[in-house]
Amino acid sequence: MARPRQFDDEEVVRAARDQFWSHGYDRTSIDDLSDVTGLGRGSLYGAFGDKHALFLQALDSYNSDAIGAWRSALRGPGPALPRLERLVCDISEAISRDVARRGCMMARSATELAAVDKSVAERTAATVRGLHGELSDCVARAQEEGSLDADADTDGVASLLLAVLRGLEALGRAGATAEVVIGAAKQALALLPRASTNGRAPDRRESRSAP
Repeated sequence: MARPRQFDDEEVVRAARDQFWSHGYDRTSIDDLSDVTGLGRGSLYGAFGDKHALFLQALDSYNSDAIGAWRSALRGPGPALPRLERLVCDISEAISRDVARRGCMMARSATELAAVDKSVAERTAATVRGLHGELSDCVARAQEEGSLDADADTDGVASLLLAVLRGLEALGRAGATAEVVIGAAKQALALLPRASTNGRAPDRRESRSAP
């Protein structure tokens, strides 16, 4: 009779995820994974297959959490535009606090592997579509609520915000100061196509005060 596993798969995947996230795929060895998970090579191979298979599970875990976090931030009760603004500001502030400059595991993995690894490329593309979809849905709700211009290109606004957020991460990893990262986020919010008020365009000075 096979012996029952003495470990939690999810905990092992999360430990491996942190290792891959911090050091990348190529710079992570099976011995490194054994050290951080507490499992021997035989247990790792038996439960998860090879290093690449464990990496894909770790990447899937990260991507799922990322989409879930954006979904939680952008959906729910209350007006959509403040939720959108809060997400952008929260991400910019998190980037400015990331002294280790780990950035986004998905972006780092794509840079390292997507050009040569179809599985990573497909996962990256699917996650980007998921993140874009969450932004687009929130922008559409803000348009329906009258906060953003109903005539604006919903998907285009979402694409712009996604590009800004990805760009902020690149700035953070390059060592940009908190003032630069957070300032860029606020400027991007100030340029959103807000709905007119009483027939006039919104005051840009007011829009700059977005959180």
